[in-house]
Amino acid sequence: MEEATLTSKSQLTLPKAVRDAMGVGPGDKLRFVPANEGFRLVALKGDITALRGLFKGRRAKSLSIDEINTAIAEMGGRTRR
Repeated sequence: MEEATLTSKSQLTLPKAVRDAMGVGPGDKLRFVPANEGFRLVALKGDITALRGLFKGRRAKSLSIDEINTAIAEMGGRTRR
């Protein structure tokens, strides 16, 4: 079982065995998820290829770059509220 000590600045260093097992390193983000009487540590990682297929079936055919650029240009004057 691995342990980490909280510093005076409320920081902690994940033990190397934990970092290796989670596949995380400098700059990666971690989320503390409430679980039972404590927390579960979850690595927030992945690349854009993990999103492949997320919207599959939402549109009959893909848009071309020109169609995307036209849609963006048409929205140019609009603002989000």
